[in-house]
Amino acid sequence: MTSLRLVFMGTAEFAVPTLERLAQTRHRVLAVYTQPPRPAGRGHQPRRAPIHQAAAALGLEVATPERLSAPDEQRALQALSADAIIVAAYGLILPDAVLAVPRLGCINLHGSLLPRWRGAAPIQRTIIAGDTESGVTIILMDAGIDTGPILARRSIPVPDRATAESLTRLLAQSGAELMVETLDKLAADQLKPESQPCEGACYAKKVRKDEGRLDWGRSAHELDCLSRGLTSWPGAYLVWGEDRIKVLDAEPVDSCKGDLGPPGTLLAGDFTVACAKGALRLVRVQRAGRAPVDGASFLRGARIAVGTVFSCPDTG
Repeated sequence: MTSLRLVFMGTAEFAVPTLERLAQTRHRVLAVYTQPPRPAGRGHQPRRAPIHQAAAALGLEVATPERLSAPDEQRALQALSADAIIVAAYGLILPDAVLAVPRLGCINLHGSLLPRWRGAAPIQRTIIAGDTESGVTIILMDAGIDTGPILARRSIPVPDRATAESLTRLLAQSGAELMVETLDKLAADQLKPESQPCEGACYAKKVRKDEGRLDWGRSAHELDCLSRGLTSWPGAYLVWGEDRIKVLDAEPVDSCKGDLGPPGTLLAGDFTVACAKGALRLVRVQRAGRAPVDGASFLRGARIAVGTVFSCPDTG
């Protein structure tokens, strides 16, 4: 069977299973492109991206250009004579000149069932929206944002209580297997790309650092989805005085019904808080610079009494 010459472009953890799986096939990974090391951690020391670490462990050549618009970068890419460029969670825009380099095109693994959740944060938006179905899609890239023709799709149900972190792991493994199957069919000329439908398209905008503040004027279900969708970054949080309290785990409380008082009211010593509809229990929280604790322990340490009303974003 035909072996393909590949260039792999990726940065985030989502892309690692695909690179590792491709390295086990008859296809040849000529080089791996990833974003340069970025300052990270308390010491703000440069840290290699997950794909950089994975590629190094596999003994693959790694390139870390800041952007791909420079003519010399494009010439270097052209010189590799790749049949296809595989892209997964790369985080850089591919110029038209790069899209035109490989004879079989640039092939992107995307963490949603396109056309739903095109854009930068499909997995987070899936959880935040409360979707019950997700999946992966492999497309031929064009100049648009995740708008290219579809080569393959695989759907999976979103597990109960899934977080962005756990769903990322699940989709990454599913996507790795689907990519190998797709490339084998592509090499055998057994694939026919299909245009994406217009119905159901929506945009998964990039997650903002301040997006996680809990607005008690929303329902407990919405806040639960928000909390799970923002793990592990940037995390949901509430404000108490001058402190931002990070919410590491939360769950709706079904037993709280009827008039619970104003949204934001602390209903019980286990850190159950009234929402516009229902109540949310903050199971595990963390104050900046402190170790994580269960909600009840935090309330005791902070001496916050039942009946206290936590502020909503619009009231400070």
